[in-house]
Amino acid sequence: MAKVAYQKLEDHGSAYWGLLALNAIVLLAGLGAAWVMEHRGHIVTGMTNRIVWGTPHVFAVFLIVAASGALNIASISSVFGRSEYKPYARLSGLLAIALLIGGLAVLVLDLGRPDRLIVAMTTYNFKSIFAWNIFLYVGFLAIVAAYLFVMMDRRASRMSHIGSAVGGLAFAWRLILTTGTGSIFGWLVAREAYGAAIMAPLFIAASLLYGLAFTVLALAGLEQEKRRDLLSDEMTGKFRGLLAIFILAVLHLTAVHHLTNLYASERHGVERFLLLAGGSYTVAFWVGQILVGSMVPLAILALPRLGRSRTALIVASALCLAGGLAQMYVIIIGGQAFPLNLFPGMEVMSSFQDGQVAAYRASLPEVLLGLSGLSLAVLVAGIAVKLLPFLPRPTQ
Repeated sequence: MAKVAYQKLEDHGSAYWGLLALNAIVLLAGLGAAWVMEHRGHIVTGMTNRIVWGTPHVFAVFLIVAASGALNIASISSVFGRSEYKPYARLSGLLAIALLIGGLAVLVLDLGRPDRLIVAMTTYNFKSIFAWNIFLYVGFLAIVAAYLFVMMDRRASRMSHIGSAVGGLAFAWRLILTTGTGSIFGWLVAREAYGAAIMAPLFIAASLLYGLAFTVLALAGLEQEKRRDLLSDEMTGKFRGLLAIFILAVLHLTAVHHLTNLYASERHGVERFLLLAGGSYTVAFWVGQILVGSMVPLAILALPRLGRSRTALIVASALCLAGGLAQMYVIIIGGQAFPLNLFPGMEVMSSFQDGQVAAYRASLPEVLLGLSGLSLAVLVAGIAVKLLPFLPRPTQ
């Protein structure tokens, strides 16, 4: 393999500035939406005291999970010694940081009182998985930043043992981070749609899928700006195989999760709700996650002629991300919409909508706030590749 050098994004066209301008507008709209939600209250959203995590949380968790998986390319290079992935290691680390910043920004702005974050940072309840996640997220940012420094600093990059050690720490930390994010739902036993240990490995598999899909789309966009190929035919084939494996992994764990619930009689109600009678949640599951986000990409990648093309890989990646948003929507909002079983085995009657499915409709401020997190990630990555050498430039 030829020696790999890196460069900034220099010979780009006007589309680069147009993309940054568009995402800056979306980011400003999201900040305006957060201001409206803070000053007028969450009454302007579709969230209630029954649906406390809305569309912004869907985007936030989606971006945080994707951030962990985006680092996978760098891990394959440094931890597993696959040199063919080395040209994309720096970009992999950058995308991980950008996506996590975007997701955390949405979470902070959706608190209603962003200043309350100070309380979360100074007062800890270590019985809560949320308290642990603060350390996981901040630690991830610090470790990946150190990982990038080791890769980009000339003296540090010559010390292979330092790079391997930091790379190994980053690999382990991202697995712990995604486990913690999945455990937010896996440990919520009060919600029948959650409360399952398989949530942790399911989120790890989803992170690998989303992270790779974001990496493919980022490389495709940068190829258009640099007007030359960043992905060889060999790497296109490798990414195609990895994407198919990750899709199958998410499908397998999703099937195991629902089959496990169906085996337990007390969870037949929530499974019927999500899989058959949940309205928009059922549609999001079968059409969004399974059909658009899994089966169609697999079909595209499996076609003998079409599946080996770069365009097929890009389309399949975009569909996987659309399916990922649908998956998070079903897990987060659908899981809350199903009524709580406050006293298992007993009949409960009151005047407060007991046993009724919670109504939810996303409002414009919620959607704008969620999209602004994605735009912030694009802006961070787009500006970084302009200022620092993240892009591969093979030399002889």
